[in-house]
Amino acid sequence: MAVLPLMTVLLFAACNRMPQPVRLQGEAQGTYYSVTYYDSLQRNLQSDIDSLLADFDLTASLWVDSSLLRRVNDRGDSLVNSLLATLVEKSVEMNKLTDGAFDCTVGRLVKAWGFGFSKREEINDTTIDSLLRYVGPQPSIVYDTLGRPIVRKPFSATTFDFNAIAQGYASDLIGQYLEKQGIANYIVDIGGEVCAKGCKPDGSAWRVGIERPAENRYSSPEIETTITLHDQAVVTSGSYRKYYENNGIRYSHTIDPTTGRPVEHTLLSVSVVDTAAWRADALATAFMVMGLDRALQFIGQHPDDSGTQAVFFIYSDSDGYRTYATPAFEEMIAEQAKDQAKTSIEPHQTPNRQ
Repeated sequence: MAVLPLMTVLLFAACNRMPQPVRLQGEAQGTYYSVTYYDSLQRNLQSDIDSLLADFDLTASLWVDSSLLRRVNDRGDSLVNSLLATLVEKSVEMNKLTDGAFDCTVGRLVKAWGFGFSKREEINDTTIDSLLRYVGPQPSIVYDTLGRPIVRKPFSATTFDFNAIAQGYASDLIGQYLEKQGIANYIVDIGGEVCAKGCKPDGSAWRVGIERPAENRYSSPEIETTITLHDQAVVTSGSYRKYYENNGIRYSHTIDPTTGRPVEHTLLSVSVVDTAAWRADALATAFMVMGLDRALQFIGQHPDDSGTQAVFFIYSDSDGYRTYATPAFEEMIAEQAKDQAKTSIEPHQTPNRQ
């Protein structure tokens, strides 16, 4: 979920004497990925990155029939690998932090509303109530006598959906891989889940654009504002790229785990800056569930939690839409504005997140 997001990497025009960036693009997790890094050896690491992302999908993707997650969802308690165990633990952590607004147990509801890997079901109040019984109680990780992780499900019929955290975590993993290769300056973008480290050779920071609300999923992206990143990640979750329409009503892909229904409020998108993309991903989704007022209240109540201070909201009103940036996010906008004339936009595909 942290879903459609809505980032465009902005790069300064580099002079000929500057080290040249290595730029890689591809497809993974039902969307695009883009990686830019500076490497004195000018290595092309595309095959390794493709392999890492393919392995990630074999663990955590709902769109891969043979994935470990699909097998876990079809069974009761199951042996899992360390990656899926980590996703479970981080999801439970964020569920507790957000008082249930972030919830990985909404898998059956997501599928029923047609935002999973199968067609939308005929859904009514009775259907929703029957599915809600499997939402809320959280899984846990225990270990067998050999030290292998086992995911313990609250109900055997509970199914997990990690789309609101997985792409952010995948971005973090690619960043960690690059660092192991001795690459300290890079930016990774997987479907809008962006993490950046270091800077460009001229000392300037990485820049990312936040998309303004689009009329529909097919509209060309336009930038609302841009920020600089210093060893940080930014993730946007929005309601205007992934949805379905029925009888003239547009239903958001973001499911409220307390009602079992798509969210219905004025919040159009949330962008969260954090030191970790997985946490920014989870918080952006949680804020979309909360709505603007609850999200601002949460931020005020958690001043020391990473990721809850630099946040950018876009919400609708009678005149179209408005924006609100927390003071920390305002500072990031102001910083990049000093160099606005030097920026150029790196071409990107329109995200199509799972």
